[in-house]
Amino acid sequence: MHYLLFYELPEDYITRRAEFRNVHLKLGWEAAERGELVLAGALANPVDGAVLVFKGNSPEVAERFAKADPYVTSGIVRRWYVREWTTVVGDIATNPKRPDGSS
Repeated sequence: MHYLLFYELPEDYITRRAEFRNVHLKLGWEAAERGELVLAGALANPVDGAVLVFKGNSPEVAERFAKADPYVTSGIVRRWYVREWTTVVGDIATNPKRPDGSS
């Protein structure tokens, strides 16, 4: 399954993230190398949130990341939450569906 980790960010996120950014990125790349984190980044115009896509058997993989992320532990992230995402189209969809009903 895929899981979306949403971060809600404050207006001063860009300035506040500087001291934690290298550790945040290190954790992200390590999770990607383990095959857990598929894609991640901040939303733009305005930069008021971020979305991280995880692959795993449960939401725990995304929750574990958030709980260790210095953006969260330092209080920069105002709120975070995880949603299960049923992916049906694309090479890495976990529940592929074709127009003819085949998987």
